[in-house]
Amino acid sequence: MKVLVIGGGGREHALVWKLRQSPHLARLFCAPGNAGIARQAECVPIGAEDVEGLLTFALQQGVDLTVVGPEAPLAHGIVNRFSARGLRIFGPTREAAAVETSKTFAKELLRRHGIPTAPFRVFSAFEEARRYVREQGAPIVVKADGLAAGKGVVVARSIPEAEEALRRFMVEGELGEAGRTVVVEACLRGEEASVLALSDGQTILALAPAQDHKPVFDGDRGPNTGGMGAYSPVPLVTPALQQRILAEVLEPAVRGLAAEGTPYRGVLYAGLMIQDGAPYVLEFNARFGDPEAQPILVRMQDDLLPLLLGVAEGKLPQSGVSWDPRAAVCVVMSSAGYPGSYAKGHVIRGLEEADRLPDVVVFHAGTAVRDGDVVTSGGRVLGVTALGDGIGAAIERAYEAVRHITWAGAHYRTDIGRKAQARLKGTAAVAG
Repeated sequence: MKVLVIGGGGREHALVWKLRQSPHLARLFCAPGNAGIARQAECVPIGAEDVEGLLTFALQQGVDLTVVGPEAPLAHGIVNRFSARGLRIFGPTREAAAVETSKTFAKELLRRHGIPTAPFRVFSAFEEARRYVREQGAPIVVKADGLAAGKGVVVARSIPEAEEALRRFMVEGELGEAGRTVVVEACLRGEEASVLALSDGQTILALAPAQDHKPVFDGDRGPNTGGMGAYSPVPLVTPALQQRILAEVLEPAVRGLAAEGTPYRGVLYAGLMIQDGAPYVLEFNARFGDPEAQPILVRMQDDLLPLLLGVAEGKLPQSGVSWDPRAAVCVVMSSAGYPGSYAKGHVIRGLEEADRLPDVVVFHAGTAVRDGDVVTSGGRVLGVTALGDGIGAAIERAYEAVRHITWAGAHYRTDIGRKAQARLKGTAAVAG
């Protein structure tokens, strides 16, 4: 089969790396790709949001399956366009992708179908939103309705902080139209986890859980990012809780979308807060998480290609997925200044040494090639991922690889996966 992966980040490199292993694969393209992806796929200089350019390429090349990585092409209706031309494509339609592209749509869907989430209100007028925030008090969460590249959620610890977020989004237009409407919701307390599931519109296949680390600094401090690391499996998500998430969150959401005439085909990402042992939906995403995809796909033992093809054709295999029993940890290395402004073009050293370590895969995100050197080209640059016999061993191996890699201003958190270690130690202490 000829396969086209759309995107050029760490998630797309993980998809390319996994698809490359399929015996069913004849040729693999990626648009636009990056320096790491170029070693495993034919990179095509077409932007991920250039729907017509991608459609023309897929038709000319006779692509059998297109896999959409990021959310922006979904918002632009790429699945609708490809499907209308008879092309198989993995991802939800523009209408179904509204679970991510519109926080209002997602929250109303949750409310209609009795899926647990935080109490909320939707506002398009600044003064009304400010009055509500003052009535409710802090902490409180302010979310831009539209896509905001990970910058549209503020967990305000004080009323002034919440009002500042409302002003930036609704009055100053910091996020453009994405922030003109906001969702204001209660602040849930607990620990976060991500559970993703493949869906062909009816059948659901849950994947191994993962936990992301959004804040830029150790100890979950600093501004939120697209994700500074992730690990899988998650001790917090026991098999019993996983079944509860499937029954109370994922299945009702997919059934609800289908009943409303918007069948969901793709991967449905549930960002959850586990509060007092119960799952509450913080957000839905309409694609694989980044960096959650990296540890999840490294642990997946089955061929990914038939699963994605089954989703696209509405015939998802129901045999389940086999997982490597080992833990996987992904440490994101970013440019200094991210998620704010940052410099590009720094030469990256030590990639070969890190890649040679056993059970290590260095996924590229913001990289390019210049004069034969791999250089930085984005905020999140690499996702250094490692397997280990237990979370502690995976952490050690990942950071061993990280220490081989250098460039001017490289930044990374040093505590990825530590929550899992602490939970396991606490469980052991209770059991003892």
